[in-house]
Amino acid sequence: MPIFEYVCNRCKKQFEELVFSQDEQAVCPSCGSTDTAKLMSCCRGKMGGGAADSDAPVAKASTSSSSGGCAGCSGGNCSSCH
Repeated sequence: MPIFEYVCNRCKKQFEELVFSQDEQAVCPSCGSTDTAKLMSCCRGKMGGGAADSDAPVAKASTSSSSGGCAGCSGGNCSSCH
């Protein structure tokens, strides 16, 4: 069961929702509206098990403002990423 990110078109609140089926309509927890839109989510994973895997190659995301990505943070989950 995936967790999707949504934005409410009425109150503009962003929220996450555990989805049980493709046809399920997300309801805004702030205002109760069903006028919601699914957002494109950034997927982050952790390679390896921690410090012992420091030899493992890790791809780093570009934080350059010219790339159009997340220039203001390194988290990949801020409002400028959307």
